[in-house]
Amino acid sequence: MVRRKRSVYSHRLELIRSSREAALAAIQTYNNPLITFKTESFIVLMIIAWTYLLHAYYRSKGIEYRYFRKTSDRRIFERIDGQYKYWELARCLSDEACPLDRDTKNNLMFLIGLRNQIEHRRASVLDTFLSGRYQACALNHNYYLRALFGERYALDEFLTYSIQFAEMTFQQAEAIAEAESNIPASVRSYIARFDDGLTDEEINSDRYSYRILFTKKLAGKRGQADRVIEFIDPKSDLAKKISREYWVQKEVEKPKFLPSEVVKIAREAGFASFGMHQHTQLWKSEDAKNPAKGYGTYVSKYWYWYQRWVDFVLDYLKGAAKETRRST
Repeated sequence: MVRRKRSVYSHRLELIRSSREAALAAIQTYNNPLITFKTESFIVLMIIAWTYLLHAYYRSKGIEYRYFRKTSDRRIFERIDGQYKYWELARCLSDEACPLDRDTKNNLMFLIGLRNQIEHRRASVLDTFLSGRYQACALNHNYYLRALFGERYALDEFLTYSIQFAEMTFQQAEAIAEAESNIPASVRSYIARFDDGLTDEEINSDRYSYRILFTKKLAGKRGQADRVIEFIDPKSDLAKKISREYWVQKEVEKPKFLPSEVVKIAREAGFASFGMHQHTQLWKSEDAKNPAKGYGTYVSKYWYWYQRWVDFVLDYLKGAAKETRRST
C-alpha cells in the first residue's frame, strides 16, 4: 500500500514537472526573436502543459483519466500501440470534476479550436493579433499550478516581460494592422464565431484574454525605479479616462470580409457551387448593402461584409440545400 502511494505521488510529480517544462518551453519559444513559428509552437506546447496539469490533478483525486469501456465485471482500457489512451485536453475540460473556472476553459477551448484551424498553414500574422489570449493562457497556467499543487511549483521566478528592440510608432502599428488583414478568412470567421458565443463578461475577462495598454512614462525623479510596467487603480480618474478613450476607438471595430472571402468561407463549408455571381445575386435580392441592415460597410470606397452577413449566407445555403433534398 505504501509502495502504491509512493508510485502515485511519483507519477503525479512527474506530470507536474512535465507541465512546467512544457509551459516554459512555450513561453521561451514565443519570446525568442529568432523564431517565426510562434503561435503554432506556443499553442501546441501549452496544450501539452495544460493536459499534464489536469492529468496530475485527476491523479491526485483518484479520478480515472484513461479511456475505457465497462463490461459486466470489469473495465477494458483502450490502447494505442499497446499504450493506454489518456484523455486529451478537451475531454479533461469537459469533465464535471475539472477544477478550472469558466473563463480559463473558454480561453483553452478557443486555443484548441484555433490549433485545428491553423494545423496545416503558417500563422505568423496571429502572433500579435491574439497575443492577449496567449498571455492569459500562460498566466492562468501559472495560477493553477500554484492553486492546485502549491507555491513551490509556480513559475513566477522564470517569467518576465520580453525586451523590445524598437519603440512602437504609429507607422509600426499601422503595419501590424495591415499584416493582420492577411489572416485567412476561415480563421477570422472562427475567431468571430467563437467570440460571438461569449457574453460581454466572458469576452472581457482577464482569464480569457489579458490586455495591457502601454504608454510612455517620464521619470518623476532621477534615480527612482524605472519599471517597464506600472499598474494603476482601475477606479482612478486616469484609468477611467484611458478605458473610455481606448474602448471607444477599439471596441467598435468588427471583423470585415471582402466578397471573395465570403465566397471562400462558403466553399470551405461545403458549398462548392457558390461563386461570386451567386453571392452578388444574393446580396442584391436581400438589399444587403442597405446600411440600416448592418451587414457591412464601406472602407476607402470598398464594401466589406461583417460576420453577420457571413452567417446569413451560410444559413441561407444550408436552408437551400435542405429544400433541394426534400424536393428530390
